[in-house]
Amino acid sequence: MNWYPWLNAPYRQIIARYQDGRGHHALLIHALKGSGVDSLCYAISRWLMCRQPEGMKSCGHCHSCQLMMAGNHPDFYRPEPEKGRSSLGVDSIRQVIDPLYNHAQQGGAKVVWLSDAEALTEQAANALLKTLEEPPDRTYFLLACREPSHLLPTLRSRCLYRHLPAPDEPTGSGWLLQQGIRDAEQARTALRLYNGAPLAALDILQPARWAERQGLCDGIRQALARRDLLSLLPYLNKDKDDEPLYWLLTLLTDALKWQAGAVAFAVNQDQRLLVEQLGTRYPSGILHHQLHQWLECRRQWQTISGINRELLLTNQLLNWDEAADVGAHPWSL
Repeated sequence: MNWYPWLNAPYRQIIARYQDGRGHHALLIHALKGSGVDSLCYAISRWLMCRQPEGMKSCGHCHSCQLMMAGNHPDFYRPEPEKGRSSLGVDSIRQVIDPLYNHAQQGGAKVVWLSDAEALTEQAANALLKTLEEPPDRTYFLLACREPSHLLPTLRSRCLYRHLPAPDEPTGSGWLLQQGIRDAEQARTALRLYNGAPLAALDILQPARWAERQGLCDGIRQALARRDLLSLLPYLNKDKDDEPLYWLLTLLTDALKWQAGAVAFAVNQDQRLLVEQLGTRYPSGILHHQLHQWLECRRQWQTISGINRELLLTNQLLNWDEAADVGAHPWSL
């Protein structure tokens, strides 16, 4: 598991509480995708399982450390959704809970790591509640989530909440530079696209993914020039991939920032000409209206099972075309 410099401070703070005997048995870590939360949880687990910790570090030599590094420690549990499913069901949770009430096979701590607590079904979360409330001796739970409000309130109330912030932009940019990203403007854009999460930024900066985003931006330019927004359909209609929709939303938001004279706070720093083009072409009322429409489109994409995505996108692009042809929208300022 890789380690990242912005994790040092939160790791030390969490381990210090365990060293002082004040560490909570259930830790809920709220973190963005791409912030390195998996590495943090693994490092905490290593320390909790280690039989001879060296201060705030696991020793790396004891039998427990060796088992953890080999990925087969019998007292370390990481339930995952069944193959082909995105949710974590009650059966998977029960398979973990039952052995927790037995003596640890290695005689030390037992750790349960839920890397995506939001994947828990309601039934699975309820099955976990009693154990979280009255855990067996030396049993710890580490739960990671992106949005705590998506979890049951009863589940959240049994955990100690901890927010893992993304590093500041200079720190994130410096790390990306170490990973071989030489274009500072692209690095800044990628970080802003994903709220400062460096791993997510690095992922989109991979050549194939970055070219896909660039293709969308070029497609928008051409669509505006030809007054044919329906031509954007191939760029947006990606199987189970709503990221192009998100990229479009950030461009519309940036256009509103440009109109407000706040372009320095724009996300798409590498697409300033396109942002200006959008801000010039459409009144703020149309931009606001389209932004809300595209947000609703993305919500339906994400939440309605079996929805015809191509039809959904086609309808939205035609509505945008119609609004542009009509001119000033009733919401225009």
